[in-house]
Amino acid sequence: MSRPPRTGPVRGAIAEILRQAWPILISSWAGIIFAVLDTAMVGHTTATDLQAMALGASIYITIFIGLMGVVHALIPIIAQHFGARRLDLAGHAWGQGVWLALYLSLIGGATLLFPDAWLSLSGTVDPEVRKRIAWYLLALAAALPAALVFRSIYALSTAISQTRVVMLINVASIGFKLLFNGMFIFGWAGIPAMGAVGAGLSTLVVSWMTLAAGLWMIRRLPAFRALDLRVRRPRWADQKELLRLGLPMGGSYLIEVCAFSFMALLIARDGLYVSGGQQILANLIALCYMLPMSISLSTASLTAQAIGAHDAARAQTTGLSGVLLVALGAAATAAVLVLAQGPIVRAYTDEARVALVALALLQVAPWFHFCDAMHCASAYLLRAYKVAVVPLILQIVALTGVGLVGGWWLGYGPGAGRLRPVADWLMPGAPVGAATMWIMAAAGLGLTSALLFGWYARVLRRTAARLARG
Repeated sequence: MSRPPRTGPVRGAIAEILRQAWPILISSWAGIIFAVLDTAMVGHTTATDLQAMALGASIYITIFIGLMGVVHALIPIIAQHFGARRLDLAGHAWGQGVWLALYLSLIGGATLLFPDAWLSLSGTVDPEVRKRIAWYLLALAAALPAALVFRSIYALSTAISQTRVVMLINVASIGFKLLFNGMFIFGWAGIPAMGAVGAGLSTLVVSWMTLAAGLWMIRRLPAFRALDLRVRRPRWADQKELLRLGLPMGGSYLIEVCAFSFMALLIARDGLYVSGGQQILANLIALCYMLPMSISLSTASLTAQAIGAHDAARAQTTGLSGVLLVALGAAATAAVLVLAQGPIVRAYTDEARVALVALALLQVAPWFHFCDAMHCASAYLLRAYKVAVVPLILQIVALTGVGLVGGWWLGYGPGAGRLRPVADWLMPGAPVGAATMWIMAAAGLGLTSALLFGWYARVLRRTAARLARG
């Protein structure tokens, strides 16, 4: 049975964080490989299928990430119970989380059944593309309950420091995804080729297989059996606790993913080559984000365990150790982004004009990534203390107000061009509009990080006083 780490120096906290973080990182990369497989394999069918999958996937990802954030409220709740050795309550909380995941899948699935409301934002879409999007999203709507319930298992394993088994399930699912993609997209084994719709059907099959593996895992492994995991009748009091924490967490996840989506839509005004360069930078930033995210998530679960154990000193040591690790990792990643810009861009594209734009835009990547990493660390630390509403408000003000709206205002709106001197200094040769959007997005993340760390210091003082009284 895994136990929370003992009170110790920073070195011990760092070792514990890294032990739990690397399986989370590999699981995250496995999720990215799913998307890469779909894009690469559907890309060898027709342009109609590729467009259908690209538009359908953007709709699904927006919905899924928001709902996933709500389910992730289980992590601090279960981790605090686990740290306090309230194993029966930890198991009960997971069962209530399963009900929440099922309720959310009904809402999300119903939304996926009406894609025209989403496609109205994309202008004129060919009727054949619309038809394939509808079938693609229908398959994903059927996959959503399995995906969200498996996320509850993922949250449970993270909360009790049992991340390796979930990692193995996610890695193994890549092979099945490749197999079923070939069968349903290209028509292997005599099955009719279905293109983009086949990619959705493959996700449906693999999602339910992954859930079956996760359920088998929690019934067999001693660390999970000790929690007496059962899905009992839903209780409104428990659902309310999950929603009180989960809704603002889901809102935070949604703001982050929507900010990138709207940036891409605005920068598309600058033409095909700028849009291509922007896509390379956005994809690279997403890949780099997985490292601070995995460290931050590991830090948050271990911090929540310490809070549950009423060990304020260990909670603070773990939290600050995690911040140090994120900062060091972000600095190392930034150095790679500076030194390897040419090889990175050549790995993405052979188109000279896209490569020139990407190289120019990539100059902001080290700064953006560092701000992004520190924002991630601060947000996850606050969630460990079950603080989510204030971070959401701060993110709305800084990320949306400063980053997105400010970027539009100075990049494409009434103030267009006013940030040109900064853009020319920081990103020489980059299109001014796109450069302005990325500079303001980095500024929004930096401001959010500062505000969240300030609030974290306040939470530390209040928690220490509360635990001392208790």
